[in-house]
Amino acid sequence: MSSKDPKDYEKDFSSQNFFAKLANQAVKAGKELVENALILYYVLEDSDTPAWAKTAIIGALGYFISPIDFIPDLTPILGYTDDASVIAAAVVTVTQYIKPEHRAKAKATVKKYLG
Repeated sequence: MSSKDPKDYEKDFSSQNFFAKLANQAVKAGKELVENALILYYVLEDSDTPAWAKTAIIGALGYFISPIDFIPDLTPILGYTDDASVIAAAVVTVTQYIKPEHRAKAKATVKKYLG
């Protein structure tokens, strides 16, 4: 188990790793977690998002991507609860920068992964 701060996971983030994780784990992670992660991703890509918010998002998405986190993702039932908590906290932190188009893109992308 790791007690690292989500900011310690910034090095794990890349767009390629993020979408690879979604492709492999979207069903296990669940619709709400995947949608929130995608919202964060689209906020991150927005040039209007300030640097401090992007840093928070990168830390949260890095935590989601990392195979080493507080509760391993392969743990039945509980595997994604820590990821969901970190992602939800990041969504709350940057909520003022979430635009309707970020939510729309996330919903459309969720359909690609989860039908």
